[in-house]
Amino acid sequence: MRRNLAARIGVWSAHHRKTAVLGWLLFVVLATGIGGASGMVEMSDSENGAGDSARAEQILDDAGLGQPAGELVMVSAAKAGDWKGAARELSAALGRTGEVADLAAPVPSEDGKDALITFDLKGDAATAPDRVQPVLDAVDGVREGHPDVTIHQFGEASAGKWLGDLLSEDFKKAEFTAVPLALGILLVAFGAVVAALLPVGLALTACLAAFGLLSLASHQLHLFQTTYSVMFLMGFAVGVDYCLFYLRRERDERAAGRDARTALRIAAATSGRAVLVSGLTVMVAMAGMFLSGLMLFKGFALATIIVVLVAMLGSVTVLPALLSWLGDRVEAGRVPFLGRRGGRRARTGGIAGTVLRPVLSRPRIFAVSSVVVLLALAAPAIGMKTEQLGLEKQFGSQSQLSVAYRQIGETFPGGPDPARVVVKADDIEAPVLRKALDGFEKVTVHEAQNVAEIEVPLPHGRASLRELREERLPAAFDATGAQVYVTGETAGSVDFNEQLKRGIVPVFAFITAVTFLLMLFCFRSYVIAVTSIVLNLLSVAAAYGVMVAVFQHGWGASLIGSEGVGAIEAWMPLFVLVVLFGLSMDYHVFVVSRIREARDRGLTTRAAIDEGVRRTAGAVTGAAAIMVAVFAVFGTLSMQDMQQMGVGLAVAVLLDATVVRMVLLPSVMALLGERNWRTPRALTRLPSLEHEEPEPEPGREREPAGNGRRG
Repeated sequence: MRRNLAARIGVWSAHHRKTAVLGWLLFVVLATGIGGASGMVEMSDSENGAGDSARAEQILDDAGLGQPAGELVMVSAAKAGDWKGAARELSAALGRTGEVADLAAPVPSEDGKDALITFDLKGDAATAPDRVQPVLDAVDGVREGHPDVTIHQFGEASAGKWLGDLLSEDFKKAEFTAVPLALGILLVAFGAVVAALLPVGLALTACLAAFGLLSLASHQLHLFQTTYSVMFLMGFAVGVDYCLFYLRRERDERAAGRDARTALRIAAATSGRAVLVSGLTVMVAMAGMFLSGLMLFKGFALATIIVVLVAMLGSVTVLPALLSWLGDRVEAGRVPFLGRRGGRRARTGGIAGTVLRPVLSRPRIFAVSSVVVLLALAAPAIGMKTEQLGLEKQFGSQSQLSVAYRQIGETFPGGPDPARVVVKADDIEAPVLRKALDGFEKVTVHEAQNVAEIEVPLPHGRASLRELREERLPAAFDATGAQVYVTGETAGSVDFNEQLKRGIVPVFAFITAVTFLLMLFCFRSYVIAVTSIVLNLLSVAAAYGVMVAVFQHGWGASLIGSEGVGAIEAWMPLFVLVVLFGLSMDYHVFVVSRIREARDRGLTTRAAIDEGVRRTAGAVTGAAAIMVAVFAVFGTLSMQDMQQMGVGLAVAVLLDATVVRMVLLPSVMALLGERNWRTPRALTRLPSLEHEEPEPEPGREREPAGNGRRG
């Protein structure tokens, strides 16, 4: 009997299990060691930006004019002038650290109750967070010695230090929470310690190897600081799921009376094939992010492609080798009352069978109802607003950093987030340019580089930025022939959003086209291919709606320890779209493959749907529970963007595995009937990806040969 690629790989691994296992371990050790030694290279501000703000940063980088890390410290008192003693002591303490430069005299507020002290950190701004601790200690010392005043600090170095510590703590929290959760779910699913440990062990080793490979790759494609968190999120969830699908099918075949070798071969040919198709679909979908025009998404794409590829290869090579070696010992460490399913329950599908009976008897009602539910959840997405969330929104309104940012901004408008105008000319000292520069207050001229920097407060945020770009700068510099660009946090957010709006169209077109072609190639049915895309879009839309409701409007945000911030992180919609398009293929390919398998054995379409959904219900439920648990862990982290990503993905996977796969998919396929399997005559020459199948089960409904089958 002809074997497909997954079956051949599985059989080879089972026959050469020592080579497969030792080869995997050697690969993981080498990748982790070499990658760890090389270190990760983070992207610069100009690489992370877009539009005029990125051009401004690039001019400064090319001229070697890296902006030092600036800090702001505001001293407030109940009465005007009562801050002076604390301010003098603070200035002296900051000077003694040896880490500050350009320490300015305190600037009082209009009512005289507050004073703002500005200074820069010496050295490279990129390493300033690593050197800011003495400055933080100096500020804390003065704060403790003067309880009669309030001191707030905000700046690039202090925020970077806060962010770095927070990310490190959050990553540890995610890792030490997600792994036990996954183990617990797998113990419930399999009822045996060894069977539960296999997927977790393979997923963790896949993540370790992927971390090393990504560190090496970062020397060519620089990465954003949260990329490792995204990689772990994706890699662990996908790695466990792939192994779960494979292992569950092998265990089911053994329970059905197959010998160990046959059960493993069938699992390789069916679930192994589904893993390969699903992994390929995820990787190709992720590749669409390269079309966004933003290095941030290119890094996300590279990270997820690497970790999915490694997890996929481990699932179809090392897992069959381990299963071949363990045999029925995979059931060792049996936990009483867990994972034992009677034969009748396996056949009826438990809850899945109960749900399917009314769905298949009244498919139209359930199809319409499920679509209405998903559209209702998606409704808030109509008013979605996106922006690059500043650090004050990332940490929550009551965090020390956010309070400092808000207080400084309210007392000294435009202080924490001024615009930086970069002017580049052939001769920066030309009279016409000097006249234009004289119209601004805070100007720094770099004669040797023919570059000038202008700091402009933005008291009204984006409205002030628009006025600066569209009115003040053109009026001052249009006749000079100079290059004039605006950067800063507000300008960077606006430019990033504009690039995302331009980039989302080609990304969306790419992933929909590729998904269609992959599904067509896999199932030789354009109806299934189109259905896949429509179902994915409904899941994504529902996830968008929940994200907007929770994080933009704040509906129920307090239940997860978060709050509404009035906007969704700018990169989140595109990222969630691509990730969910890829991840939903896990369940879709797995379920539809089993339906097609039953259909190819001769069952009617409705009977095939019934068997396929029931037979995959346990694996899909377990896989979805693990993904939801892992994503939900990220929803409890400190950073607003991690919360949005975790909640959005968790909700989407939950809906995808329940409403979509258990109700909408079977009802739609039942309504379509034999049209599910139609292939246009022009496409009948598509290569067949049929898998090696077990013998048909007795007592199942069959169709006459050739009835309604079209490739």
